[in-house]
Amino acid sequence: MEVFAHRGASKQAPENTLVAFELANQYGANGIELDVHLTKDHVPVIIHDENIRRTTNGVGFVQSYTFEELASFDAGSWYNPKFNQSKIMSLEQFMEWFVKKEMKVNMELKTKVIEYPNIEQIVSDYINQYQVNDRTIISSFNPETIQRFREVNKRIELAWLTKIRVRRVDLLLEEIGANSIHINQRLLSSRMLKLIIERNIPFRVYTVNKTSTMKKCEIMGAKSIITDVPDRALQVLQHT
Repeated sequence: MEVFAHRGASKQAPENTLVAFELANQYGANGIELDVHLTKDHVPVIIHDENIRRTTNGVGFVQSYTFEELASFDAGSWYNPKFNQSKIMSLEQFMEWFVKKEMKVNMELKTKVIEYPNIEQIVSDYINQYQVNDRTIISSFNPETIQRFREVNKRIELAWLTKIRVRRVDLLLEEIGANSIHINQRLLSSRMLKLIIERNIPFRVYTVNKTSTMKKCEIMGAKSIITDVPDRALQVLQHT
């Protein structure tokens, strides 16, 4: 079972920043999970929220700023003053770093609240440019985003994200062109997961930070867990 670092090693460093990604790589995580929005000038950037208030010293929506403007904000001091040099990264900046590593990446497109025009094509173009289709998973809570991404990229793995139960989820995944599903850990005991397992649908579980849940995910056959504590997860799984 693989370990994906949720927004990087986000318990030890400010989430979705280079220092959090570097730390996850140092720990030996199999992959990184990150979040993608679009700026005013249509640059894909790595940040979780639609609004920059929580994780920077600025306020306002990502889509209201150009990337140059966003890059001027401090994206680390909210976590700890020693990270005051951390900045919001563009997807291109991440790719420059990622392409030299041996990890995988799960890019969550944050389109449930704001449906950024053409985000699927823009992100796909970067993935193709850096030739990392085989190391990339695209996920989203928005099934229409998954469907649109499949239309522009036939090769990549697509995962629908959910924290709710859906009857005949296998039919939904087939309809939108998803290869896999990412479920909230609360769904580990659901009938839906039984169907997923019966249909041999690859599944990953988020956000798994407890040792007991990590072990349960492995026993149940999860392909990966997505965790804030990749160092602990790797230690736990090495001893099971």
